[in-house]
Amino acid sequence: MGFGDHPDDAAGQSRRRDVLAGLCQGGLVAAVVLAGLFPFLGARLWRSHTPPAVHPQPVVAAGNAPVQKVAIERRLDFGSIRPPLDVSRVAAWAVREADNGERPFAIIDKRRAQVYVFATSGRLLGTSPVLLGYAAGDLSVAGIGHKPIDQIKPQERTTPAGRFVSEPGRNTLGDDVVWVDYGAAVSMHRVRATNPKERRLERLATPTPADNRISWGCINVPVAFFDRTVWPNLGHGGAVVYVLPERQSLTAFFPAAAPPQILAQAAPRRSNSAKP
Repeated sequence: MGFGDHPDDAAGQSRRRDVLAGLCQGGLVAAVVLAGLFPFLGARLWRSHTPPAVHPQPVVAAGNAPVQKVAIERRLDFGSIRPPLDVSRVAAWAVREADNGERPFAIIDKRRAQVYVFATSGRLLGTSPVLLGYAAGDLSVAGIGHKPIDQIKPQERTTPAGRFVSEPGRNTLGDDVVWVDYGAAVSMHRVRATNPKERRLERLATPTPADNRISWGCINVPVAFFDRTVWPNLGHGGAVVYVLPERQSLTAFFPAAAPPQILAQAAPRRSNSAKP
């Protein structure tokens, strides 16, 4: 204490020094404690204010997923039907070589005015009499698909032979049709009895094919058979239609058709072959 200092002033100054010293020591201790806890408390405080990072998972587009094709077990099966030899030959060849690809198919037997509809595998789904072009012949007249119907001569009203990739559609009347040869305006459709003189329904009902030649070239099918068998199977996508010749030989249009002896043993075959 200096000369002239009051005793009480000296004591107060000493207490203040002690308090300041204590505060400094406490601050140092607190700083040390916080420094030790920061790795734990600091990280917790940081996480509580920062949203968790989201790492998007890779997405595989559905269109890029591999498509599993189901093998088709092909076996010619006429059931209880006994078909003519030329029908059997073409059907056996089509099934053996998977010529129809993944499509159903039909065979038109012009000589007997009959249609056979098959599943993709070669199983017969049904058969029915049909009406065909008025004139016998295996070729269409050039440009006939663009001729007005009243300018088509009777001898030009043929149903062409050959292998055709058909497509469903509608004709100018708005009727459902299976286009066999669109360029020649030849289709398969329900029979229309609009002209009583033609007796189309009666012709279909007779047991002989001799009177089944009346159309302009299209293949007329009984309504019930068209609705039950043709349209459900050939009317919802592409199909293959084999029209057998009546004037020329079978091999002229189907040179690779199976010979008769192969019909005895038509072995099952699994295939995914697809031809246009």
